[in-house]
Amino acid sequence: MEKQIILFIDSGDTLIDEGTEVRDDEGVVIKADLIAGAGEALRLIHDEGYTIALVADGNTPSFDNVYAQHRLRYCFDAWVISETVGFQKPAPQMFRTAMDQLMLSDTDKNRIVMVGNNLRRDIPGANRFGIVSVWLDWSPRYPRESRGEDEIPDYVIHSPCELPSLLQNLEEAVNRGEALKKTGFSADQIQKVQLQ
Repeated sequence: MEKQIILFIDSGDTLIDEGTEVRDDEGVVIKADLIAGAGEALRLIHDEGYTIALVADGNTPSFDNVYAQHRLRYCFDAWVISETVGFQKPAPQMFRTAMDQLMLSDTDKNRIVMVGNNLRRDIPGANRFGIVSVWLDWSPRYPRESRGEDEIPDYVIHSPCELPSLLQNLEEAVNRGEALKKTGFSADQIQKVQLQ
């Protein structure tokens, strides 16, 4: 059964462990490992009927290679790569392109959830665009401190394994008519935003 929540998700250090990437001479990723539990979580979310868009910065061949390697390409209903769009997150064009590919309008924004690892790109991009932001704080390679309001996520998870439960809770909230976007959190309250 199709769900109300629509998932936009980043790739590097959100699903794919960037520390394991093997690149060719031109910088294209030819293979990489998944973060523990990411493949299972993505398959489960797909099988439960969620619409999923990959919204990622990089070059298209890298994503083609990695998701073919792990046989996960079928999980995505939209495929938005910065090389193709001509912009990188936090640019609104990345999120608008995903909406366009999925034939969504601005009235759908209240049910779009962007999950990413980067407090400088994924989170402010989602917040400025008016969609729900979820920070996966797994990565040791990126900043872990918010510098301002637009870098404060609505929700925080620590592992891709937590994503199916979060989406289920958000789906239930949408079905009850509740707003998913949190507002007014200060940087020192970020840990209180975590999934209960």
